[in-house]
Amino acid sequence: MYRRFSFSAVRAMRQDPSMLIATDARGHRVKRPSKPAIGRMLANLGRGNEHMVVERQDADVVGDWYIQVLLRENNTYQLEYRDGVAAKHYQTQTVSQEKVLRALLGWAAGTSEWREDFMWNDISSMFEPPSAEGTAAITT
Repeated sequence: MYRRFSFSAVRAMRQDPSMLIATDARGHRVKRPSKPAIGRMLANLGRGNEHMVVERQDADVVGDWYIQVLLRENNTYQLEYRDGVAAKHYQTQTVSQEKVLRALLGWAAGTSEWREDFMWNDISSMFEPPSAEGTAAITT
């Protein structure tokens, strides 16, 4: 829900068939981030730099593939991931930075075990376009 980055510029840079890019709220971007780089970005979350996103870009795959974390004002972490389409968007919260790091690294490695540490809420309805019947046509 807090995704504030514009990835249009990032997508234009696609050269590798598949690449990870980590970006924080300050706009610091790391292509092909290592485990230590992801860990540092997570550890550096705080006031003025509350969130980060790790995005998988693949020139051959359509959709948005990312995991993101927000450090909330109460020092809890809100974690979200999207598997390509709005219908596959999930969210959870935790107080454990260690669990968040395992999730970020597991997602980046393409494994699925990282999901087991959390109870995920399906928030896909927050990203669905408004229905046609809910909008009135304006005529002149």
